[in-house]
Amino acid sequence: MQTAIMHRHVLKLMGNRFEITVVSDEAAWAQERINAAIAEMQRIERLLTTFNEDSETNRINRYAGIMPVKVSVEIIALIQRAARISRLTQGAFDLTYGAVDKSLWNFDTQMAALPDAATARKMVRLINFRNVIVDEAAGTVFLKEKGMRIGFGGIGKGYAAECAKALLQREGVSSGIVNAAGDLTVWGHQPDGQPWTIGIANPDQANRLFSSLQLSDMAIATSGNYEKYVFINGKRYSHTIDPRTGLPVSGIKSVSILCPNAEIADALTTPVMIMGIRAGLDMINQINGIGCLIIDDNNQIFTSQNIRIK
Repeated sequence: MQTAIMHRHVLKLMGNRFEITVVSDEAAWAQERINAAIAEMQRIERLLTTFNEDSETNRINRYAGIMPVKVSVEIIALIQRAARISRLTQGAFDLTYGAVDKSLWNFDTQMAALPDAATARKMVRLINFRNVIVDEAAGTVFLKEKGMRIGFGGIGKGYAAECAKALLQREGVSSGIVNAAGDLTVWGHQPDGQPWTIGIANPDQANRLFSSLQLSDMAIATSGNYEKYVFINGKRYSHTIDPRTGLPVSGIKSVSILCPNAEIADALTTPVMIMGIRAGLDMINQINGIGCLIIDDNNQIFTSQNIRIK
């Protein structure tokens, strides 16, 4: 009698490291399911990417201010769910962030100073999720102003993880993990019957753990300023841009969101970082089934009401 073990596959998708884990006593069977999940996430990458001129995302952007674009039902549904997150977060999450010229905030090299506030506001004038017009009956999406651009960077990895999980479960995988560059979803149990142990990165040493959690049938996503940042006048600024001001956020090192759905967890990390500790936790505390853990610049830990740290 064979014993169930973990079968893992690591690959690069969406410019990031993805890892799929399947628990099974049959290696060939597990690999077939893993390959199917990879194909599903590659399909989603082709749908959402802005690096392919023929993607649905780029076609929407190309005709901004010109005409509605016929797109798939899948894209329309994702945009509609994103709009609900935008309304919930009062615009702190916004798919139209793509209008921002990244050369204004080049976090890949050493920035010497922040852009002035007036310039930043001018750059973000096209960021407005309310100007994304979805016609569900016609199957079209229209960006109202020329120069507008949408991007799925704040929700796409979580969406891909959820789609891969759904496929694996349909294919009979009762236990597994889909880790989409730190946005991950788990279900079932480890081979020994224990819940999965999931680590949260230390924001000061990303290759070391800050804490770990035991989870099953849950998702967790973490966003942190340790991923990309600059120091200006002794203050650390994250690569996360507040779409309302056009300026980088500061004050929070990392935000982790726990909930049953990886897409939602992914979509809520950045807005909590933008909203700040008090407003972010106040919002999370009003939503059933979602937990939040925040580490600020002074290494103080703040949690939503449904999380207790010993």
